[in-house]
Amino acid sequence: MHALLALNPAYWQTTTLKLVVILLTVVTGAFILVYGFLFKMMAHMQSRLGPMEAGPHGLLQLMAEFGKFLQKEDIFPSKADRRVFALAPFVVLASTFLVYVVIPAGPRLIVEDFDTGIFFALAMSSLSVLGVLMAGWASANKYSLMGALRAAGQLIAYELPLVLAIVGVVVQAQSLSLQTIVHQQADGAIFGFTGIGTPFILTQFVGFFIFLVAMQAELTQTPFDMPLAESELVAGYLTEYSGIRFLLFFIAEFATAFAFAAIAATLFLGGWYVPGVHGAMADVIGPLALGAKIIGVSFLIFWIRFTYPRFREDQLQTFAWKYLIPLSLINITATGILKVVF
Repeated sequence: MHALLALNPAYWQTTTLKLVVILLTVVTGAFILVYGFLFKMMAHMQSRLGPMEAGPHGLLQLMAEFGKFLQKEDIFPSKADRRVFALAPFVVLASTFLVYVVIPAGPRLIVEDFDTGIFFALAMSSLSVLGVLMAGWASANKYSLMGALRAAGQLIAYELPLVLAIVGVVVQAQSLSLQTIVHQQADGAIFGFTGIGTPFILTQFVGFFIFLVAMQAELTQTPFDMPLAESELVAGYLTEYSGIRFLLFFIAEFATAFAFAAIAATLFLGGWYVPGVHGAMADVIGPLALGAKIIGVSFLIFWIRFTYPRFREDQLQTFAWKYLIPLSLINITATGILKVVF
């Protein structure tokens, strides 16, 4: 990205390029997770083949699904607030787009390298709850409203352990910049050995566990899928949506999962860094390395989704406030002490 900006393009050209890059990344990330994990991995785990008709091994199934949603009628409930109802999916999708702005895929492959990158990413991801509340309230449906309120309570509860899990990494790296955090892991050493750097998962394994659990809840993935509980709330805040607007919610869900997996890979697994690869070659191999780490983290997310049953609402809140938050505070305290001592 910086190499292209060195050509001094106009501001509108730069902005357009960045928008296109983020758009392609969002769509590609959602495609990879839906086809690779939702369609195929879950099928194979349940001794099924998954979609096989559209394209080789069902590869074009998503295109078929996209065409189906485009043909469906865009329905507005008679008592809905039409403007808020229509804008809700775009608010959720916009928050997803903004998270991708600060995720580095190489030494120079980053849209914006903010000094407070991780703070920006978490702040933008939190905006999605506004879209969810808009969808639930504007639908004029009690099931939608209950699902939206569940989602708001869940996101507020698990936002705290998510942020606190990252504090340990920030303390160790002494920076909020995601690019700097990657460099700190690349330049570190393990008992004097510098061959693989210092992936923070070695020292922040507790933080990684907390981040993984909180991320699962933020994404409303099973066992934290109470806002969309079909057996209780039909489809939660999505009950009244159809056609392209339902598709936008669907894309945002899996694109956000891809973004959170990228953040986890960057914070704890070294991001784009590959031992022994530097300079321009890192910009070539970096995205592939980051992609492989994202797939690994995503596998954990969907493995949990397909394995565990749904929590009760009281169990969800208890797990966050009584276990994850105290554990994350202990992790921060231990990290601070070790940072001072060593």
